[in-house]
Amino acid sequence: MTLTRPARPEYLTLALSFALIALYNAPFWQQMGQITAGLGTHRPWVLIETFLLFLSAFNLLLGLIAWPYVFKPVMSLLFMLTALVSYFMSEYGVMIDAEMIQNVVQTDSLETRDLLTTKMGLFALLLGLLPTVWLWKTPILYRRPLRELGMRLATLLATLLVLAGTVYFSYKDLASLFRNNRQLVYLITPTNYLAAATRYVHHRSKENPAEVAPLGTDARKSAAWAAHSRKTVLVLVVGETARADHFALNGYTRDTNPRLGKEPGLINFGTVHSCGTATAVSVPCMFSNLGRRDYSASAAGSRENLLDVLRHAGFDVLWRDNNTGCKGVCARVAFENLAYETDPDLCQDDGCYDDILLRGLDRKLGDLTQDSVIVLHQKGSHGPAYYKRYPERFERFTPVCRTSELILCPPQELINAFDNTILYTDHVLAELIGLLRAHGELNSAMIYLSDHGESLGEANTYLHGMPYAFAPEAQKHIPAMMWFSDGYRRELGIDVRCLAARKDRPWTQDNLFHSVLGALDVQTRVRDPGLDLFQGCRA
Repeated sequence: MTLTRPARPEYLTLALSFALIALYNAPFWQQMGQITAGLGTHRPWVLIETFLLFLSAFNLLLGLIAWPYVFKPVMSLLFMLTALVSYFMSEYGVMIDAEMIQNVVQTDSLETRDLLTTKMGLFALLLGLLPTVWLWKTPILYRRPLRELGMRLATLLATLLVLAGTVYFSYKDLASLFRNNRQLVYLITPTNYLAAATRYVHHRSKENPAEVAPLGTDARKSAAWAAHSRKTVLVLVVGETARADHFALNGYTRDTNPRLGKEPGLINFGTVHSCGTATAVSVPCMFSNLGRRDYSASAAGSRENLLDVLRHAGFDVLWRDNNTGCKGVCARVAFENLAYETDPDLCQDDGCYDDILLRGLDRKLGDLTQDSVIVLHQKGSHGPAYYKRYPERFERFTPVCRTSELILCPPQELINAFDNTILYTDHVLAELIGLLRAHGELNSAMIYLSDHGESLGEANTYLHGMPYAFAPEAQKHIPAMMWFSDGYRRELGIDVRCLAARKDRPWTQDNLFHSVLGALDVQTRVRDPGLDLFQGCRA
């Protein structure tokens, strides 16, 4: 696979720029086709303008690296990365931003294994490996240094003029197009992931975990705690990828909540929205006091969070994890990683079922010597291998999709597999409530909410992690619920009727920080009564 004669670098960069735009950007051109469908006879011209704009821009960028000993190694890496990014965008309808890069960096081996498919291998081969081999077998005919420099400057100048001319003559069309369809920026490879990676590295460089500002050091239990006759435990369950509209508690036509639906005293909140569309954002955001509007990874990472405030107030705090970790939230509290356990009944090669979070919990509850908060971080409904998230006996809705290539599955099979994960979450939460109820010597409570939702093929979009501004409702609308033992309601003065009257109000994960403090009757200046669901709901 060689050219019959050597290629000049300027011809090669132009050919490769053309290939990147035409072969690696199918999702972008698909969106462009839909957006420009109503332009009539003007549509072809807008598409040509867009193509020329990116052809000249790509050629300008490639021309800057087209030097001996640099061009081929860099382009080889670019081919492989762009092939993989193109696959994920085409297969799952995702967009690439800094938060998506963060998701990739924080993905563990179990999640990575679920994403490996035959189709992904074909993309890597056809758009990654083969172009790389072709490039290395193609001789590049460089001129003498001074002549090459002169020709390169001339080529870059000509490209710059074409780029400037395209912008000048098409500004009216393209400025309006991209201003009104900002999602297009996240679909252009390789600039989308290169820019996103740059932003991610920049944000990471500003983080300094060694310098964590204290928060809520004034936190204290209220004076009413002195009269409590029992130890108190609040179990906070952080769900994974569960979408609210697939919970029967929220009106879903399928009975995905056969046990929770019969649970006396359960308060279901039907209109709750997440802080982000990925675990790496939602989890640290919901435990911070920043709120979605002011949240950033660097800001959250440089200050203490809800768990630290609870610790300041005198609670024993434990995080039990069956996911990819706590994203830094539990850095200063006790942590148990259960995702890699080898329990033959609850675990397999692909990880552990969420019942693992309850293993040993009965003993921990029986041995409590201090008021406690326990966080259970679920694997939940994490895709794309939904069928691996529940034991076989919970496969009630059939047939199910048994591949990570979700686009190959009939829509109903994909929904069946996902609904089985919700059915299993119903079981885990009901078992937890039963366990807490069995410990009548404790004041116990449970709060559950998912970190974010999930797309199941609507508008050819799968999984999660889209930029929040463009993410569909399914990725942001999350399930949430609370349960309190009789002793908890009595000794902490929780008015459940008052809470139930608020269950249909629009809440967000911004409320979690302040509401947990309210549920535990913790007094501190950092609790905002306006964001506390329990404010005004105390006997």
